[in-house]
Amino acid sequence: MNSHSVDVVVVGAGPGGYVAAIRAAQLGMKTICIERDRLGGVCLNWGCIPSKALLKSAEYKQFLDHAGDYGFKLENVAVEFDKVIARSRAVADRMNNGVAFLFKKYKVQHIAGSGKLLDARTVEVTDSNGNVTDRITAKHVIIATGARTRVIPGIEVDRKRVWTSTEAMLSPSIPSTMVVIGSGAIGVEFAYFYNAFGTKVTIVEMMPTLVPNEDEEIARELERSFKKQGMTIMTKTKVVSTRSVGDGVEVVVESADGKQQTLRADVALNAVGVQGNIEHLGLETVGVTVERGWIKVDQYMRTNVEGVYAIGDIAGPPWLAHKASAEGILCVENIAGLDVHPLDYGNIPGCTYCQPQIASIGLTEKKAREAGYQVKIGKFPFTASGKAWGIGKTEGFVKLVIDAKYGEVLGAHMIGPDVTELIAEIGVARSLDATAHTLIKTIHAHPTLSEAVMESAATAYGESVNF
Repeated sequence: MNSHSVDVVVVGAGPGGYVAAIRAAQLGMKTICIERDRLGGVCLNWGCIPSKALLKSAEYKQFLDHAGDYGFKLENVAVEFDKVIARSRAVADRMNNGVAFLFKKYKVQHIAGSGKLLDARTVEVTDSNGNVTDRITAKHVIIATGARTRVIPGIEVDRKRVWTSTEAMLSPSIPSTMVVIGSGAIGVEFAYFYNAFGTKVTIVEMMPTLVPNEDEEIARELERSFKKQGMTIMTKTKVVSTRSVGDGVEVVVESADGKQQTLRADVALNAVGVQGNIEHLGLETVGVTVERGWIKVDQYMRTNVEGVYAIGDIAGPPWLAHKASAEGILCVENIAGLDVHPLDYGNIPGCTYCQPQIASIGLTEKKAREAGYQVKIGKFPFTASGKAWGIGKTEGFVKLVIDAKYGEVLGAHMIGPDVTELIAEIGVARSLDATAHTLIKTIHAHPTLSEAVMESAATAYGESVNF
């Protein structure tokens, strides 16, 4: 068994853990990062990054299906689905190797295995066979073990006919039919992906709208678009059970009026959320507080046990890679004694990468009104954007929720082309306490999609000259 003594040990090398480890090393702390699987965690290997490669292929597939609109005559275009999947895996491999390179560059020691707290200063590492390989004594221990697909009673995931996102990402062939259970980001992204390649997709959502955490107008626009793309949408519908039957799956669903029906498909995708990887970490031994399946932390990511911290998905919602990275940096900078400020969780953007894309930040219109704000709503459709017409993507709009009294941008909600890139402007504006008139008076390049942000602010005050 190898023994080590370091300043910081990070358990988990996802977008929270590897970022925390690198930042700690940059600040002069001797650092070890423990990871039992691939560097980069779920995000870089099985989630955020490779899924975007898949979604880009789906976007190109849609372009090929409508190439005539752009002046191209294409015949006998064949899909080599195995190459679509292979490209996605190659992207993941490249990112994985990139993290390994950064670890070497910043002198972060990587130990392969599973970490477990023996006490608040000691972490034991075991290999895949359960053998103890290393024991690490550290001044600070950061738990960054992430989350996995949540399994609920009745939806039994067998990974053959009832998938998680991992199986959806690795399928060697295109299923003819698919039932997607849940319409959060994972659900609608894979629904879009497989529909683009010809799968007959049905989305089942228990809440009244798709993407239920988004502004209601955004949700309605997405549903309209998905129906236009040929998907079947079943909202206000819960899944009672799933079971594999022969070479397919049966999904029993129940509508709001209590009526049940059985949906039959080649596969079903469980996309109902995530649960924290809190098991086998020694949390109970050390006395770390866990609430509702997540490690409880304060605004500096400290647990109730001195010297033990938790970041990312394991520390609770929102379950976003960029939130995990920000928490990792905050955590280690605070450990290093830098002047840090707690994260503003109300100013973290959320993005969904189906087509049309969705991006949002801050309060929805409904939540702003419930909070007591008098609001102005600015809304600008991409049908009024010259750039959108030029690129042939005019679905959607930009919507701003503005405090009527002070002009503060309370929230932004976008659906349409490349809005996951546009949302950063609002994040910067809100972090600098900019007003809607700041956006209006900021000169935006023409023609760009970003003009829709400026124009949406202008519509709130009756100043838009293009809508």
